[in-house]
Amino acid sequence: MRTTFTTPARPFDVTALFPRLGPLARTATRLHPRPGSPTVHDSSVGGPLLWPADEPWPYCEEPHDEHAAPVAHAPDDIRLLRRSLAAAAERLHLDPEAPRSTAAEREAWARIKVGSPWFDGPIPLLPVAQLYARDAPFPCPPDADLFQVLWCPFDHEEHAHPRTALFWRSSATVTEVLDGPPEPPVIQSAHYLPEPCLFSPEQVIEYPHPWELSEELRDQLDDMSRWETIDPALYNTYADDPGELYLNNLSTAPGWKTGGWSNWPRTDPVPRPCPECGTEQVPLLTIASSEWDGGSETWIAEEERTNPGPPPLGAQDANFTLIDIIGGYALQLHVCPDSPDHPYIELMP
Repeated sequence: MRTTFTTPARPFDVTALFPRLGPLARTATRLHPRPGSPTVHDSSVGGPLLWPADEPWPYCEEPHDEHAAPVAHAPDDIRLLRRSLAAAAERLHLDPEAPRSTAAEREAWARIKVGSPWFDGPIPLLPVAQLYARDAPFPCPPDADLFQVLWCPFDHEEHAHPRTALFWRSSATVTEVLDGPPEPPVIQSAHYLPEPCLFSPEQVIEYPHPWELSEELRDQLDDMSRWETIDPALYNTYADDPGELYLNNLSTAPGWKTGGWSNWPRTDPVPRPCPECGTEQVPLLTIASSEWDGGSETWIAEEERTNPGPPPLGAQDANFTLIDIIGGYALQLHVCPDSPDHPYIELMP
């Protein structure tokens, strides 16, 4: 049975203090990816895709830099290493006196550490995510009810992250599913191989990142007198100052999501015009390196607050998918709300 996740209520209603934020509210769907065994009929990360048997699998034809990573690994070796490390951790959890590793584990780890031979040729793309419209609302072409994201598991000259490919699909038209799609012989980083996860969508309300607000609204957020009706202990609990309280707890949700507002952790907001028609593009999917961090713990689901579990398969903190975008950032895909099948935009702000 799939777990249901419930985001705690925000510390208070920010629109009561700042009514001009009200019209800026947007619905986002937090996807809450957690390890599972997805099928082609599930919305998932790193799971099998509902891919037609008669449709060619996409490849990256561009050159890949052999020197971009010290060692390249085969996907199956990365999966083996993850499960071997998890088994060793579970053994020690059950019996602290148990051996930290077995001879077979050490042999496998030594072999995997060496890496695999470099492959210089077209690279099959890796499945990253698929999402059905029945599970979450998102802008899509009239004849589609599903989008799929794949990527090339290598950095490219113009990208400091894997380059994605977005596909729209009508699930009803897929009568025969491709069995056993090709995989890359090697990938640049284990962080680019998603751990299979199921989504547990939940809708929340978001408000713009502070840098997307008008100067007047930003000034209001910085005006301490505006916050006087709030018990100082309230924002002292959640943040060092009201600006941090708004940024981390009242504006944009962390983690994997669709819809809502863009986040700008590193850069100023940039225009997002559709390359084809000029319409401002909107967030379709946020591919996150973590579901929350030290500044956004109020977004941890109620169920995980009361029953926390250990990170799976060696995940750090709340990185359930094991994807890492250049040290903890997110990759955001934006689409044209008028014509989602127009060329999309990748942003890593």
